[in-house]
Amino acid sequence: MHTQNSFRLVALDLDGTLFNSQSQVSNENKSAIKDAIDKGTTFVISTGRPYSGLPLELMEELGIRYAITTNGAAVYKVPEKECLFETCIPASLASDILEELLQLNIHINLFLHGDAYAPAKCRQALLKIRSLPDSIKEYMLTTRTSIKDMPAFLREQEAGVQKMTLNFPEGEDNSFPDRGKAMEILDKYPQVSYLCGGYHNLEFTMTGISKGKGLALLCQYLDIPIDHTLACGDSENDLDIMKTAGLGVAMANAPREIQALADDITLSNDEHGVAAMIRKWL
Repeated sequence: MHTQNSFRLVALDLDGTLFNSQSQVSNENKSAIKDAIDKGTTFVISTGRPYSGLPLELMEELGIRYAITTNGAAVYKVPEKECLFETCIPASLASDILEELLQLNIHINLFLHGDAYAPAKCRQALLKIRSLPDSIKEYMLTTRTSIKDMPAFLREQEAGVQKMTLNFPEGEDNSFPDRGKAMEILDKYPQVSYLCGGYHNLEFTMTGISKGKGLALLCQYLDIPIDHTLACGDSENDLDIMKTAGLGVAMANAPREIQALADDITLSNDEHGVAAMIRKWL
């Protein structure tokens, strides 16, 4: 049973966890993290975002030196962008899957070497998605390199893909008509596995990749027992790391099924939930 002060490493999700609903980090959360780092706790970002989507200035301000990115497909040392571990979808497989997905009305993000790309034809689909907050739409629009023929780009570059993320415009009845079609396509490829990272999206990596595996590899690298780690998140892509860590904490804004599987629940991301978790457990 864990007690206060027994944790040496804390892994924090970004969107919906450390970030509030405006994609900002409160001063309360910043202060709590700085105090814990000053006392010797290592903090790690654990996110579905690529390296290029990390808040590097914020991480430098807080003293956070490591990041588990793209749902565990790549683990980096920051700010050197030193890739410590990486597992990619091979370019040939990624291009085959992408060609099928591009027949649907969806927005697709691809993450290669820590950078973010999007097929040019997907821009209009992104603008039509009502469920995505404007701050996240703006983040996607301003941080993706647009490529006209993305399958050809992957084959020419022979570039492995760390992760792909799919976002879906709503139909008139607020359902997501192409989400099921995308799942049918992905189900044909057992080499990859998918889950939801929030806002009804789908995110897929090579099968066996997860934030939890990224945490285990990083703990080996840092020589920190995994029992002395804490992971905090709000979405399906956080479940594995919450189970892998010594203690898994869900945000109050997480779906009920995520909260039900957590060891503890903190306040929401708009109520400085990370700071509350730190005060309770560190």
